[in-house]
Amino acid sequence: MHVLSSVSDDLAIARHRAKLVGSPIAIKFPALPSFSSSPSPRALRVRKPTLPENGSSPCLEGPTPSTLAPDSLALSLSLAARVMARVHAGQSLTQALAILGKTAPAARAAAQDVVYGSLRQYGCGEFILRRLLQRSLPHPEVQALLLGALYRLQTRPESGYMVVDQAVAAAGELAGGGFKGLVNGVLRNYLRQREVLHAAMLDDDEAAQQHPGWWLARLRRCYPEHWQNIVAVGNLPPPMTLRVNRRRATLTDYAKRLQDAGLSARTAGGDALILAKPVSVDALPGFVDGLVSIQDAGAQRAGHLLELLDGQRVLDACAAPGGKTGHLLEMADLQLLALDIDGHRTRRIEDNLQRLGLQATVQVADCRATDQWWDGQPFEAILADVPCSASGVARRHPDIKYLRRESDIRRFARIQTEILDKLWPLLKPGGKLLYATCSVFPEENGAQIDAFLFRQPAARRLDEERLLPQEEHDGFYYALLRKAV
Repeated sequence: MHVLSSVSDDLAIARHRAKLVGSPIAIKFPALPSFSSSPSPRALRVRKPTLPENGSSPCLEGPTPSTLAPDSLALSLSLAARVMARVHAGQSLTQALAILGKTAPAARAAAQDVVYGSLRQYGCGEFILRRLLQRSLPHPEVQALLLGALYRLQTRPESGYMVVDQAVAAAGELAGGGFKGLVNGVLRNYLRQREVLHAAMLDDDEAAQQHPGWWLARLRRCYPEHWQNIVAVGNLPPPMTLRVNRRRATLTDYAKRLQDAGLSARTAGGDALILAKPVSVDALPGFVDGLVSIQDAGAQRAGHLLELLDGQRVLDACAAPGGKTGHLLEMADLQLLALDIDGHRTRRIEDNLQRLGLQATVQVADCRATDQWWDGQPFEAILADVPCSASGVARRHPDIKYLRRESDIRRFARIQTEILDKLWPLLKPGGKLLYATCSVFPEENGAQIDAFLFRQPAARRLDEERLLPQEEHDGFYYALLRKAV
């Protein structure tokens, strides 16, 4: 994904003429019973949804057999629209992408490129649609198709008319094809007004910064000197970072294997290598054999901070999908118990350990319900990689920008407090607990630990790391605590 191009100095005048943007396109919508003709000015901003328990919706069906060419942009846009519509309706991106499970690999990869790029550009497409449409769209997949097409037009301006043509073809397979004319008209109107629209976008905080307004306000308040860099990094694609399995290869040896395979990489501390260009896992030498895993360099800090020793009894309390679990076991021979509340995600822990040739006891459990899983034997080390807002990994999980609400921070903080208070009695005197989040918000990080230390006089803070999102790593927070003997 490419960041939306900045407007040149020549467009400064256009910025002041933004109010002269041409009239919104007036195309008759196909009649749908749920359509409201009086949307608010923010009608296209995503709202928190309510899906049925099975996650289905009559308007959000999975891909059906398509007549579009398998290597066409039209198919990519159509598939991406179905995925994005589900995200806008409240599903996580991981859940939404599951509907592409039976899609051919090349088509799936192309659709994912559109999905990730469109979601990272939070607010941009919605801003443009508010300017070009008289009314809000009654069909979520058509709106998502327009957002995907706008992303392609912004990042591939030289292919404008081809993108419009392919988007219209994709529209033919959505909502019975009744919106083909609207899609054509909106996108062509955008091409005619592109410079003025982009100039006007600079005055819309959410569209210009590509983050929700409440998120921006918190960043400005908490990081007055760094918020702009945090936002800029959050809008970029993440690097592809590898963790070399030290039980099976050295960093130097594996870097040589990458070089022999025609792949360039640089070291990033510890066991981390950052590829110059992302590739499929199939292209990674020895991936299937467990020589290497994909894990952000910031996430790899957990294993190094804990400094575990052979034979220790260790709890990984919120372990899925198992990246940190595997790293701990690569670093030492441990008696490790890995818990997660989600049975599906727990299976991913087992799959990862099997690929790496490692062993642990994996159990589906809520770590707070200690009476249901703890055997009474204390642990010498605990990793509490707690649920959080995930605000530090938005570039890797761009759906977070759409799904999170400011009230979620308080909810996560309560859960984090419960986890700390429930796990602390399970720690052996002299033992270490590593508290970890992938959040940049202090309420989930330093403030949480300050409050815990006040509640637990026997706890000592040995180390603390605040990793703000940067080019080489995502945003993380770590606090290493020791229990007094």
